[in-house]
Amino acid sequence: MKKNLFSGIIAYPITPFDKQERVDIPLFKKLLERLIQSGSHGIAPLGSTGVMPYLTDEEKEAVTEAALQQVKGRVPVIVGVSNLTTERTVYHAQFAEKAGADAVMIIPMSYWKLAEDEVFRHYEKVASSISVPVMAYNNPATSGIDMSPALLKRLLKIPNVTMIKESTGDVQRMHYLRRELGEDVAFYNGSNPLALAAFGAGATGWCTAAPNLIPDLNHQLYEAVQANDATQARTVFYQQFDLLRFIVAKGLPKAIQAGLTIQGIEAGYLRSPLRELDAQEYAELEHILSAKA
Repeated sequence: MKKNLFSGIIAYPITPFDKQERVDIPLFKKLLERLIQSGSHGIAPLGSTGVMPYLTDEEKEAVTEAALQQVKGRVPVIVGVSNLTTERTVYHAQFAEKAGADAVMIIPMSYWKLAEDEVFRHYEKVASSISVPVMAYNNPATSGIDMSPALLKRLLKIPNVTMIKESTGDVQRMHYLRRELGEDVAFYNGSNPLALAAFGAGATGWCTAAPNLIPDLNHQLYEAVQANDATQARTVFYQQFDLLRFIVAKGLPKAIQAGLTIQGIEAGYLRSPLRELDAQEYAELEHILSAKA
């Protein structure tokens, strides 16, 4: 079992598409390289930002391989491998490990509401099929399943489930996790508007799509936290707060795609049913980004 390699700013790349809504791997690699060059401490392909549920198995494999080829070991990579069934999640977890991923991230996806025992057995079976660490990802807004702190604590009894990503937007839960799990367990913030509060609660890192647009501010926040400079941390957090709220409210894939386009960076197209921001939303994002320039 590898020790925890992830701390700081873990960046989520978008998965760009061409006009025919085919995954654009060359463009994906270019956008991924921007995240590395801007100083991201880790890369997390195939998350919500990368529209993982909208991809076929073959496309997920292509994105996984492209990410690892582009990163070339410069920073750790955690690959999203979630699927509706345990069998497919095992398949993608094993594929990611063989491709060279440092860890995998799993959110419990389901059409039916799962009992806690079902969620636990799902993680247990996937984790036992691989040897790399697993991040348990709790985001009821996208999965429809809210894993209780008690369940998250139980999941950590599985030997290679070593990380928790908390995205409920409840800072009290983050404090509870730190108190209950202790200093040895790595937990990560996945709620962008709570970045400052999450670091205050003891988060090891921030999993975010924001470095696609404002990497300097993201890293300045982490550096201020590391330096115990509360004044600077608040200052740089409030400078990015409007953007963080916007990208969450409008949807990460389309907000990031639009933001890159506004900044003059080729970002490809979206896959249906997602549609680009409307004119008013686009203008609002332009205004927010112009204030950051």
